[in-house]
Amino acid sequence: MHVRRLPLAAHRAALALLFATTIACGVKTENDPELSTQTAAVTSGTRLIGVQSGRCLDVSQNSQTSGQGLNIYDCHAQANQRFLFTPEGELRVFDGAWCVQPATASAGGRAVISACTGAANQRWVRNTNGAVVHTATSLCLDVSGQATANSSPVVVWNCNGQTNQQWSLPVDTQPPTVPTGLTLSNVTCNSATLTWSPSTDNEGVAFYDVYHDGQHMKAVSGAVVSTGLTVVPGATWGLYVNARDAAGNVSQGSATLTITPPQCQVDTQAPSIPTGVTATALGTSVTVSWTASTDNVGVSAYDVFRGGVKIGTVSGSPPGTTFVDSGLSPNTTYAYAVLARDAQANASAQSSAVTVTTGQACTNDVCSVSQVATDTDIPWGLVNLPDGSVLYGRRDAQNIVRLDPATGQKTSVGVVPNVQSTDGEGGLMGLALSPSFATDSWLYVMHTSPTDNRIVRLKYENGALNTSSLQVLLSGIGRNKFHNGGRLRFGPDGKLYASTGDAQNGAYAQDLNNLAGKVLRLNADGTRPSDNPFGNYVWSYGHRNPQGLAFDSQGRLWEQEFGNSVMDETNLIQRGGNYGWPNCEGTVSQGGSGCATAGYIAPKRTYSTAEGSCSGIAVVRDVLYVACARGSRLYREVISGTELTNVQQFFVGTYGRLRTVEPTPDGNLWMTTTNQGDKDSIPDNSNEKIFRVVLGQ
Repeated sequence: MHVRRLPLAAHRAALALLFATTIACGVKTENDPELSTQTAAVTSGTRLIGVQSGRCLDVSQNSQTSGQGLNIYDCHAQANQRFLFTPEGELRVFDGAWCVQPATASAGGRAVISACTGAANQRWVRNTNGAVVHTATSLCLDVSGQATANSSPVVVWNCNGQTNQQWSLPVDTQPPTVPTGLTLSNVTCNSATLTWSPSTDNEGVAFYDVYHDGQHMKAVSGAVVSTGLTVVPGATWGLYVNARDAAGNVSQGSATLTITPPQCQVDTQAPSIPTGVTATALGTSVTVSWTASTDNVGVSAYDVFRGGVKIGTVSGSPPGTTFVDSGLSPNTTYAYAVLARDAQANASAQSSAVTVTTGQACTNDVCSVSQVATDTDIPWGLVNLPDGSVLYGRRDAQNIVRLDPATGQKTSVGVVPNVQSTDGEGGLMGLALSPSFATDSWLYVMHTSPTDNRIVRLKYENGALNTSSLQVLLSGIGRNKFHNGGRLRFGPDGKLYASTGDAQNGAYAQDLNNLAGKVLRLNADGTRPSDNPFGNYVWSYGHRNPQGLAFDSQGRLWEQEFGNSVMDETNLIQRGGNYGWPNCEGTVSQGGSGCATAGYIAPKRTYSTAEGSCSGIAVVRDVLYVACARGSRLYREVISGTELTNVQQFFVGTYGRLRTVEPTPDGNLWMTTTNQGDKDSIPDNSNEKIFRVVLGQ
């Protein structure tokens, strides 16, 4: 696909437009009468500066009287010059207390303030050229007669592109302060009210973004510090809030507030026992199938047992009724049974066991799985050393461990300096060895610091990290509680590639002057390659939270990316390519002209977030392996031309959430879990495993 690149000026204009027209999809807004809201007791909004006059849009005489007209006046910091575009398209003023509308619906009508009603005549949009357009009439805010003097009236007029109809935002690079004081009230089985203390900002808070566990739930006006949420009965979520100003600067995430809503009805009845259980062997894999159970409310999951020991869970709505057990021993008899569970943990008895004998030899794509080691922290980056051992990083504990796979012996080789976690998914992330590691001993690390995400290198010598050798190669990559990216991979061209998240600011992904939401490319010494497409470190852009990077036999770069709440995606990365976030999530439009935007590159494969949330990827013999967290599975996808074919799923629920998958030197796989503590920054509160997966030839 041809990639159309916008000029940088157009990107900046689009950035401003994006934040003026933020849309909260699929949830009720703070103006919904069913939801409780609370007005922020702090100045919100930003100044709109007339391009022709250099003076600010202003409510005349600082009067909060319905029908009071707007004019232009020397800029100051008072509330009558603080305007706020809400997610619903209103243009509010006086800390969100009043809305702007035309006095009449015809050209020449005065722009006035009025009580906010949510009506169509109070909706506006700011275009890329700075025009503020009244959506109901398509008329523009206009300084009457192209006047430039103080108190010149502002009207609505036919849009003409002249500078008296253009309004700029102040230059602003300072993010708001972190929201604090999160509290919950009115908690029911499917709803809750979240309240927080207001943030402050040099130009005013424009929006608050509410998240759970890295997924965006809704945007609310900066004039509001309380909002209703739709929640899931019995599901534990970690809620937090970011503040955002009109220029698109985003605060760091607030502290996490955990919610577990009660079930909507008391249920003590267990599902029926699964029946019709069968087990069929193909080589050293076994497929277990059964007939669905029944329940008075609904079956939420099935647990599968091998030899009386639980080996996996099949979930979903409704959950499936098959399970594939891979990597078994040949010529061995196994017994399988299944039980059913509902959402309130009522469980049936186990079904009658069925037995099956595996084949004589491995004829499958996955032949065996063996546990090599366990860890109390989260193994994240993992690399193979020339002597056959591996180094892996412990994300929250911030140290690196040498593992001898033959014996399972682990030795800490040192702590990486200046790593700081984020009470989310930041910390010690990707690792890579120099292509000339045998002679230069450089170990490359991507990590979160107190101020940013960064890429550093340091020597691994004599079995230890030489921290005095540490060099910061690239800093200033945006960080936040979630969306930090973090994977490193050297390409066959000898360049280092890095995946960076959007730092929970979707606009960063489309800003070519920002390192967040990108795939970056740098020389081994940290300098910028001269053939990068935009004259900086950016190789591709429009990414939300990419983590997986892997090269195939043709030297092509594949990338794995977390979506928000609809789709995850696997991309084949092109030099200078735009992959669409935040306007496009997978193949689903989320804003602007969406996925149909000229120049956006479509993913090669998408996954529902329930079956995906995939992190690490690896390529072995031109087969792509994708390790998924929420999906609790490993995908196997054959690279055929530019497409991914013959897609298979392994270990669905067997080992839980999977974080990292890396090739072994002998053409198999390392695979790590991420089951506990991966949404916080507490060291050593996990129980994780490192596996060796033997692949069929």
